[in-house]
Amino acid sequence: MSMMQSIDTPTPPSPSVRVSRRRKAAMVVQLLLKEGAPLGLSQLPEDLQLQLTRELGGLKVIDHATLNAVIAEFSNELEQVALTAPDGVEAALAALNDTLSPRAAARLREETARANGGDPWQQVLALDVPDLVALMQTEGTEVCAVTLSKLPVATAAEVLGKLPGERARRITYAVSQTAAVTPDAVARIGASLAADYSNRPVPAFATQPSQRIGAILNSSGADTRDALLEALGTDDPAFADEVRKAIFTFPDIPGRVQPNDIPKVIREVEGAALVTALAYSVSVGGETAAAVDFVLSNMSQRMADQLREEMGERGKIKKADGEAAQAQLIGAIRAKADAGDITLIETEDDED
Repeated sequence: MSMMQSIDTPTPPSPSVRVSRRRKAAMVVQLLLKEGAPLGLSQLPEDLQLQLTRELGGLKVIDHATLNAVIAEFSNELEQVALTAPDGVEAALAALNDTLSPRAAARLREETARANGGDPWQQVLALDVPDLVALMQTEGTEVCAVTLSKLPVATAAEVLGKLPGERARRITYAVSQTAAVTPDAVARIGASLAADYSNRPVPAFATQPSQRIGAILNSSGADTRDALLEALGTDDPAFADEVRKAIFTFPDIPGRVQPNDIPKVIREVEGAALVTALAYSVSVGGETAAAVDFVLSNMSQRMADQLREEMGERGKIKKADGEAAQAQLIGAIRAKADAGDITLIETEDDED
């Protein structure tokens, strides 16, 4: 993309093609678009992307002689390129991602940040509260005292509240000993913490194990779910408790779904499956039947009446079919919540 990367560089007009390099680049892009070739324009600086797009919008009719001359010039430039390398340290780090040690990569990022006037403390302060709590439980009290002093007041208070009492007391006392700490020492501490805590590998899974198991059990039959939870309770009671909190079952609907979100959810469920889920839940009775009343009472009267009529005609439903239909409705609720289209009500267990 040498021509595209230098579209701002003026070029003397040649006898055959008296157009700017910017216009030539736009012509090449238009030809590539016409041929359906993949373009990596997102790798260009944003200003060049804007300029190139504006120039492309200004193209009218190009005669064969001009186009052929521009393509010949572009092809000649490509033939002269023997090797391209990453542009800048960050690009080089991305290219070497699997070959550099985490420590070496962190040091390079730190050097780049310092050269660009960056502050490694910004990376530390951007950590989530759980990561900050882990830092406070691992590092020396002096380092923790400096970190606590750099945190926003509200964040510092939240972190202290999540630490064991004795540990929080030691760190709080150590803050009183930071009066003589030099700016250089604070900078070194920030750089070290940024290297250790801000460049960790991205986890393979976006959600916690309990959430993944909970999502699986949400789509499982009640017998399977109850048996597995019982077994988990024997092997690891704490993990089993986390899984129970992550599970969302049909009776949970009234307590977790906002009334005005019901229409958004049922639109995502195929009609026959919705009728089956509601009819089966009525036959189960108890809290499951109460969830059906909640669903029907938060939609239009006409639709609710139609569903009740179809439920009455549904007849006896096999347990496997009923639970599968319930799972579709629960899956639609989860999908809407994950997409941010609805917000589930937090329970007291969730807040803990």
